[in-house]
Amino acid sequence: MRPEPDRVLGPPAGSCARCADRRGRASVPGVLPTTQLPAPAVPHAEGVSNDEFRAAMSRLAAGVVLVTAHDPDEGPRGEDIGMTATAFLSVSLDPPLVLVSLREGSRMDDLLAEQPLWGVSILARGQRQIAGRFAMKGRVSDRLLFADIPTVRGGASGALLVGGALATLECRTEQRVEAGDHTLVVARVLTVGLPAGGDGDPLTYFRGAYRHLA
Repeated sequence: MRPEPDRVLGPPAGSCARCADRRGRASVPGVLPTTQLPAPAVPHAEGVSNDEFRAAMSRLAAGVVLVTAHDPDEGPRGEDIGMTATAFLSVSLDPPLVLVSLREGSRMDDLLAEQPLWGVSILARGQRQIAGRFAMKGRVSDRLLFADIPTVRGGASGALLVGGALATLECRTEQRVEAGDHTLVVARVLTVGLPAGGDGDPLTYFRGAYRHLA
């Protein structure tokens, strides 16, 4: 069965030994504290099961991105972390803001609670394998996953950006909002890259599978 990217109803991303420790720390300067939404006034709609909700939302086609960040505290030279996501969208033009939804307690959620700088690569049709490997569950390290992927390190974020992507963005977190079992991360876009030849078809995700435009 194909691994699914992290989205509002997706599976948890990988975890690390320091994640539990991170969740117990106070907020770090440079990253705004997570905002808690008020509890809903009514419970989940009667008659709507998780499976039904998941099936309905799987019919909403989405683009696929690789979210990346550099963890300076992992090992002597730090470690690069990646996560496939489909719950990514633009929020505002002025200022330029984007939003990504992260499963609460995932490795990327814990890292971005401390690291305000991160990158996004909008994946092209031919980059399905990249999306698949960074959607795998239970992985301990992402170091080998990046080994054969052409990347450049973003000058503003320090995050790896994928070569051949349709576009790349470097972001700085502005706000974190707890929403159910996910964290919504709103970020200001610091740089945009439009690589040569980045006008091809996008990679999409629909009904539990990676697809491309007909």
